Amino acid sequence: MTEEPVAPACPVAWGEAGKPLVNNGKEFPMKLSARNVLKGKVVSVEKGATTAHVKIEIANGQTVTSSITNESVEALGLQVGSDAYAVIKSSDVIIAVD
Repeated sequence: MTEEPVAPACPVAWGEAGKPLVNNGKEFPMKLSARNVLKGKVVSVEKGATTAHVKIEIANGQTVTSSITNESVEALGLQVGSDAYAVIKSSDVIIAVD
C-alpha cells in the first residue's frame, strides 16, 4: 500500500528514504530510512540488569517507550528532562486478539 500516512497532532518528520529529514524546520545531520521521527522529552529512565526502558513524552500525555541497552542510555546521555527523538522504523504492524 502506498498511501501517505496521516500526521498526528505532534511534530513528525515525513521524509523520503535517502533524503534528510526535517522536523520543525530543523534538518537532521544524517539520512535515515525511517520516516517517523517524534521529538519529545525523556520523562523516565528505568534501568534493569542490561536493558533500560526509556519513556519519551511526545505531546501532552502521549508517550513512546523504548527498550534500549544501558550502554546506549549512557552513550546518549539520557536522563529525565533531556530532549530526545523517537525514530520509528516499522515494516509490519501485527494485530492480535484473544
